[in-house]
Amino acid sequence: MPRPYSMDLRERVAAAVAGGMSCHAAAAQFVISVSTAIRWAKRVRETGSPAAMPMGGRRPFVLASEAEWLTARFTENPDITLRELLAELRDRGIEVSYYGLWNMTDHLGLSFKKKPARQRTGPANHRPPPPAMEAAARER
Repeated sequence: MPRPYSMDLRERVAAAVAGGMSCHAAAAQFVISVSTAIRWAKRVRETGSPAAMPMGGRRPFVLASEAEWLTARFTENPDITLRELLAELRDRGIEVSYYGLWNMTDHLGLSFKKKPARQRTGPANHRPPPPAMEAAARER
């Protein structure tokens, strides 16, 4: 994300507009867009300063208040799917997206690890064989 314009430029544009120059003329003089000059003039009228608003930051998790419940649910039933959890949350009156639930479970470190027998296919020499295959190989 690009950085905000310098405070010096913002103050010069705001001073020009406050001195009677139109926003269009100030934008042309300082080589900025008209909408930027209008926003800065409006910000000066509302707050008294053309300073930029804070950038970045993190939004809080929507399910932060449900962290204990989610942890307890995973403890009770470690094989529960996110779709089932999503349905239970909706039954409780909590509207959240699938991605929001996935993001919260990832943040809490809750995940369902697949068993070795369910691993993806690939070269056999890169992983141990599943237990059922080991037993069949011993019988030969």
